[in-house]
Parts: sequence; C-alpha cells; structure tokens
Amino acid sequence: MFNATRSYPAPASLAQARSYDGQDVYTELRRIFFDKCYICETNDPHDINVEHFLSHEGNEELKYHWDNLYFACSRCNNIKSTVFNDIIDCCDPEYDAFRAIKLLPPMSPRGKSVIIAATNDHPRTLKTIELLAKVFNSNHTVNKRISSEFLRTKVFKQYNLLLDQIDSFYAPIATPDDKETSIERMKILIKRNMPYSAFIRWCILEDDTLGPLLANDMD
Repeated sequence: MFNATRSYPAPASLAQARSYDGQDVYTELRRIFFDKCYICETNDPHDINVEHFLSHEGNEELKYHWDNLYFACSRCNNIKSTVFNDIIDCCDPEYDAFRAIKLLPPMSPRGKSVIIAATNDHPRTLKTIELLAKVFNSNHTVNKRISSEFLRTKVFKQYNLLLDQIDSFYAPIATPDDKETSIERMKILIKRNMPYSAFIRWCILEDDTLGPLLANDMD
C-alpha cells in the first residue's frame, strides 16, 4: 500500500448529502490517490468506484462523510465489500501504510503469487494482508483466478522496469554517470504516483546497496 494525504475542506457536493460520487469528489480523490486504486495500486483503472472505507450499510453519516470515501477499482471494491472494514487506513498520518506490509512481485510474468508479509502484528495490518492476498493471489473462482493473473502480470511488468535499472547500476562497465542515471530512474519508479510503487520500493529496500541510497526518497 501507499501513504496518501487527504485534503480539506470536503468537496462541496457532499454537503447536500444527495450523492457521494459527484464530479468534485471524483476529481479530488483522483488527485489524493494519484489516479491509483488505493488497494491494488493499479493506475488509471478502467472501472473506478468511490469506495466506502467503512461500509455505510444505510448509515447516512458514513455514506457521505469525506473521510470515508476512497478511490478504488471495481474489482478491489468488490473483493473488499463489507468484509474488510478493519484494514489499514492509508490516509492516517499516524500509521505508515507502506512500511506496515512488505510486498514483493512475482518472479516471472506468470508467477503464481506475490509475497505479502506483515512487518508488525497490528490487527489492521493482519486484516489488510488477508485482503491483499485475495486481491493478488486469489484462485477461489475462475474469474478471480484469471483477473489475479492479469494483475500479477502488470506488477511484473513494472518490476521488470526496475530490473533494467538495477542491471545497469551493477554492470561491470557502468560509469559513475551510468549509475547516477539508474538511481534517478529508480527514484521515478518509487514515486507514490507510479503503479505498484510499494512493490518496487520493497525490492529496493531488500538490496543492501540500493536500500540505503533510496530509503529517504520513500515517503
């Protein structure tokens, strides 16, 4: 997951309590979450939802409350449903959503799973791991299995961009300028607005040389 900062005041349309997905809500959520689903980190998803972090289930206050509205793809919204209310809030400044869960990509374009591991035993972290396992590694239905495969392939493609830069950085004939160029490109790949940035960041943190070089660029 990635950390996000919610803006205030709330979009004006929410004050009318008639619609929680007005144009101003969508526009601001897209900005806050970098045009990415806050759960799977797919950018520019084709089918997007204004997702309720806590299921409103008829509660009018939760239904229109700005702090309860998130930007999610329809697939993640469907998987999360009303089951995963107690997950990490990536907009909570007191909780580092990124560092709470280690995410490592599949090792091939058709890898069977991604690695999802907790870095603490907070109940919200453990519940989020359960959700992410269903998002990235689900195989309990044909639809979910195929869509998980597609998602993991997208993650691998982004990971492959990182591998190119790592290879250039460690090349025996790499010059100081070559290394600097690779580092600058890695800095782009770990930006929060990039797809699957959490995966890319954790791959870098696992490297004894690159981790210390880039850790301070991971907000």
